[in-house]
Amino acid sequence: MYRMGFSETIFLFFLALLIFGPKRLPEIARQVGKALNEFRRASNEFKAQLQSEISQLEMESQRQILPPAEPPAGSVATLPSTATTIEAPPEKSSEMKVAPDA
Repeated sequence: MYRMGFSETIFLFFLALLIFGPKRLPEIARQVGKALNEFRRASNEFKAQLQSEISQLEMESQRQILPPAEPPAGSVATLPSTATTIEAPPEKSSEMKVAPDA
């Protein structure tokens, strides 16, 4: 995009001075400044509103309840809830067995 240089700015200033005159030029400049300020404020409010809506949508998407995870492959299954008896492991004998020397 083309940017205006210093010489083009001076030319436009003198052209506006000739068209509007020295009495109306400060009034027009104030009106243009107020309009630009109002536009900037409205633009900032619009950006802030968009940001708040985006953050609200992100918060809602994070709150979604995830389904339960599948058990990993090769994992041990749990006992069904209908089982009422659990067998105790066999008791170890109190004697220690010694392996013969080879």
